[in-house]
Amino acid sequence: MTALNLPPREPVDPHTQMAELERRIFELVQDERQKIDPGAKPLALDSELISVARAHSEDMAAKNYFAHKSPTGTSSADIIMDRDDKWQGLLGENLAAQHFNVGYDVDVEVFAHRFVESWLESPSHKDNLAFAAYDRTGVGAAVSGDTIYVTELFATDLGLPPVKDNPKSRRVTEYPDAKTARDAPPPKPIPRPPT
Repeated sequence: MTALNLPPREPVDPHTQMAELERRIFELVQDERQKIDPGAKPLALDSELISVARAHSEDMAAKNYFAHKSPTGTSSADIIMDRDDKWQGLLGENLAAQHFNVGYDVDVEVFAHRFVESWLESPSHKDNLAFAAYDRTGVGAAVSGDTIYVTELFATDLGLPPVKDNPKSRRVTEYPDAKTARDAPPPKPIPRPPT
């Protein structure tokens, strides 16, 4: 038997694997959330949250930082409010970054598990992931050099009415972690002006 001398296979471009990684992280988070609290609301993928999560991960990749706020001080909540000033709700954010070997395939299954496991090992990230009131999510992944950046946003819309003649009155309520959000008193409804 003679061995075939096949040319080495080119690795898959990691940029093309980010959508698959996002999908797999979403599935794993959904599974872990139900294990932690079977009564937690199932998470629905939200296109606006996906877009903002991707934008934040792409910004971290492009500017080589890892933080909830960009070097200019912009947060995911700021981006959401800039895009939709009628949205008001609770917003949680989990970030993670992992290095990979450039020139080799990114194993989506392995990396998705690593990202989710890192969140499960951190009490504040685990709280975000398991916070029962969240019902929407968006995952965004981006790659730069030898690093993959992931942002997952969790949200629930409070559905409070805007103050008349001031649509910007609707605001995202930011909390440092899910425990603080859970322990906070419920927001007071904004009174509707008389008609």
